[in-house]
Amino acid sequence: MIARVFITPKKGVLDPQGRAISSSLHALGFGEVEDVRMGKYLEIRLGSSPEGDPAARVRAMCERLLANGVIEDFRFEIDQENSGRGA
Repeated sequence: MIARVFITPKKGVLDPQGRAISSSLHALGFGEVEDVRMGKYLEIRLGSSPEGDPAARVRAMCERLLANGVIEDFRFEIDQENSGRGA
């Protein structure tokens, strides 16, 4: 089972990395880019847990460590398949 976690700055929070990427894309001729938000992506391989619901466990991981609730939002999805990405 794999949890895919997406963490992004909250709306209204200054995102200097996103602004720098946006400026660079404009300089390269990609004028259609209106905004860029730089975030984090994590893949967490989960084994079986006697603790209960995997979604509740991943939410707890995000709330307690992975995301800063003051300045970041998070979402996640859980893939029940154990298949990894192909080579």
